[in-house]
Parts: sequence; structure tokens; C-alpha cells
Amino acid sequence: MRRYSIRSVSNMNSPPSSIKRYNYFSQLVINNSVLTAAVLTGTIFLLKAAQLGPAQLLAWFHSVRHAHLFSVTFLAIALGTLYLMQRSRSVYLVDYACFRHTSDCRIPLASFVEHARQVPSTDDKSIQFMKRMLENSGIGDQSYLPTATHYIPPSHTLSDARDEAEQVMFSSIDDLFARTGISPEAVDIVVTNCTVFSPVPSLADMIVSKYKLRSDVRSVHISGMGCSAGMIAVEAVKSLLQVAPQGAHALVVSTEIVSFLKFYTGRNLSMLLPNVLFRMGGAAVLLSTSRSKSRFKLMHTARTITAAQDRSYQCAFQQEDDKGEVGVNLSRDLVAVAGDTLQANITAIGSLVLPLSEQLQFVLSLIACKLLMNRKMKPYVPVFRMAFEHFCIHAGGRAVIDAVQRSLRLSDEDVEPSRMTLHRFGNTSSSSVWYELGYIDAKVRMRKGDRVWMIGFGSGFKCNSVVWQCIQSHSNLDGPWAGCIHRYPVGTTKVAR
Repeated sequence: MRRYSIRSVSNMNSPPSSIKRYNYFSQLVINNSVLTAAVLTGTIFLLKAAQLGPAQLLAWFHSVRHAHLFSVTFLAIALGTLYLMQRSRSVYLVDYACFRHTSDCRIPLASFVEHARQVPSTDDKSIQFMKRMLENSGIGDQSYLPTATHYIPPSHTLSDARDEAEQVMFSSIDDLFARTGISPEAVDIVVTNCTVFSPVPSLADMIVSKYKLRSDVRSVHISGMGCSAGMIAVEAVKSLLQVAPQGAHALVVSTEIVSFLKFYTGRNLSMLLPNVLFRMGGAAVLLSTSRSKSRFKLMHTARTITAAQDRSYQCAFQQEDDKGEVGVNLSRDLVAVAGDTLQANITAIGSLVLPLSEQLQFVLSLIACKLLMNRKMKPYVPVFRMAFEHFCIHAGGRAVIDAVQRSLRLSDEDVEPSRMTLHRFGNTSSSSVWYELGYIDAKVRMRKGDRVWMIGFGSGFKCNSVVWQCIQSHSNLDGPWAGCIHRYPVGTTKVAR
């Protein structure tokens, strides 16, 4: 039994206090190099002015031509105006709401296995494989599947998918409007994302119809982008809001419609994994260019795609097996590909968020690796805990969370929201990061000024990052964790394969 809980970091191997003080001082100087240079320049100028004396300074000031003073003043004003014109408009997260499941959709692990046994085309080998994967998945007995999938055999009609979409999206949006006090008439932009279910009219159109949004609302639906599509939707909204009138509001709805993700009944083991991992869920998010009433400020976004490489492109692939059964094939290279894509993404995001001291150590280690031509020597891994207080890593599965934790050298406390979200709700695709943020809120750990790193992985293969900074903290006790947060964190048992 391994328990993921809050615990202090051991100081048994900590360096001597004198070394720690030196490292702290050196980091302080490097990270504030611009301020240090300004202080040194100002000090030199004051010392020089003190040597000249008041009379000499006054004489020098009178000797400067008025045209020169005007030119310097005009140049400063022009540069300031140009900076303000080119500076991107800030985008804020007003609030978010996650879909709150009903008890009739709960699917304990034993029920899932027994249900799979009743599907005529599923053989014993497939059952044993799915059972073993479930035991190692990190998913608990409280996850949910839509009503249609509880039938024997499961129902996967277009009508079932629409019903699930309406249940997940509309209830989440209702909660969001109630929480923020924003009326549907105030929504200027709607962006929805769902990978496998792309109906006509689109999910975005369903929302416009349900809430009678304005005829000039901008609507976009993103499909086929995998579990990282929620991060892509946020970035798309960021671009749309920056060219919209000041104070505009954008609604983002992220979900995956499991009713349309057909239960694979073939014999290809790699295509059985989605049956095990994916669960029902969704989230509605309201963004705006108005800081008023907002909870978070959007700081950075970074997208990395490796689809140019065949191994990456094919590691999560929807296809037919040799019997014509359609499913999503998750290759054995998935975790390795995710790790490589993550490395590329953290290189992009690191230059935006890491202190200069960490960036300098990373660059020097890369140079050392190149010069020494030592393949065993690995580049320095920056300490991302210096840049973030909270991490929301896509709860795609235990192996994915483990790989990210190792790659970023995170503590069990850092990845606790991801592990507990996987245990409680399973893999809810692009909405999982919002359930993780809900966990942090429900635990009342979010403080003003805290920075949050959301990391999403998706087919293609993609790794996308979104960075938020809390500007107004308050607990979210009526969300999906209400009534159960006191039981978490829980232990998870790892069963040998």
C-alpha cells in the first residue's frame, strides 16, 4: 500500500547552512540581474555626482541644449506609447464549474468487469487483460459512465451521445452561470472541444440554442485533438478575446462523450485500453478581459506537437482491427512519446516561467553535454517548484502521472491532485485538469499569488501547457468534490503485472 499524502521533505541530506546561504544569495543576484545592474548604475552615478558637487552639476545641466532634452523626452514618450500599443491584452479566468455526477452512473470496478463478461463477443483473455489494467490503473470504485453504457449490450447511438452531451454540458454551464452571476446574454464567444463526438449541428451550436445566445456570438468547436484539447481551447479563446471589445466574455466547455466512444469488443489488447481508462466528465470555464470578479490571470500558454514523427503520430490512433471493429489503439510507445513531447514543451515554457538561475544552469548543462559528448550525462532538470505552487497534470493514467513526476522531479504532494482525480473520476479527457484544480480549491490550498501549471497530453502527439496566477482566492466547496473531499488523499494499491 502506498499513500499519497502531504508530507514534509526530508532534510537528512541537506547541504550545510553556509552553502545554502551562498546558493540563495547567488540565485537572488542572478534572478534579479536587471535590478542589480540598475542599482549598480545608480550607485555609480550618485557617487560621481557627489564628487562633482552642486555647482558643477548645475553648470552641466545649463549646458545641455533644450533640443536635446526635448528629443530625449519625446523618444521616451514614443517608446512608452509603442509598448502600450503592442502589449497583449490580459485574459482572466472568472471561474469554472465541473460536471457533478449522479449516483446512478457510478461504475465500481467489479461491476465493470462483470458487465464486460456479459458482452457476447468479449473472450476470457480480453476480460483478464482489462481486469489487470483496471487494478493497475489507479482508478477507484467511484468513477462514472453514462447511463447508455450500463445496458447489456451497451448502447452507443447518436441519440445516446446527444443525451450525454446535454447532461454534462448544460449542468456544468448552469452551475457556472449561477456561481459567477453572469447572464447568457453577456457571452460573446463559445468554444467547445470533444474528440470523438462531432455532431451536426455542433456542440457549440447546441449551447447557443439552449441558452438563446446572441446572434453575433462567435462559436467554435474543436474535435479530434485528444485529451489536451482543453488547453488548445483556452489558447484559442485567448486569441479571440484579445481582439474582442474590452470586457468581453468567453465560454469554454471541455468534455469527452463516452457514449459515442464505442466499447471495443475486439481482441486487440492495445485497443481495449480506452475501455478501461475513459470515464464520464466535463467542465465549463468562463474567461474575460475584465479583471473584475476574476479568480485567475492567464500568464502563459505553450503548445508542442510531434506529429511529424511517425511513432508520435500513431501512438494514439483510431482505426479498425483485422475484424473491422473500430477502436482507439494506444501503442506501447505512448508513455515514452509523452515523455519526449513533455521535454520539448518544458523547454518552451521554461524560458517563460523559470528563474534566470535555473535557466542558466540548464543551458550550461546542455553545453557541457555537447562538449563532453557524454551520452550518459543528462541535462540539468530545472526545479519547476521554484516557478509553481500547484500542478494539474492530465490524469490520463497512473503511468503518465508517474512519468511526469519523474521527469519534473515533483513530490507526491505536487501530483496529489492528479492521482486523486484519477482515483475518484478516472480519465475524463480534457476536463481532468479542471477536476484537479477543483481538488486544490476543495482542499483550500490556493492562495493569492499562487501559480498553477496545467499540463495536457493528446493525440498527434501533443503536449500543451497553460499557466495561471491566482488573483483572488476562495474555496470551492460546492463542486464535484463536495461530500467526499474529507476522504482524500487515499492510498492506492499497486498490483504487479
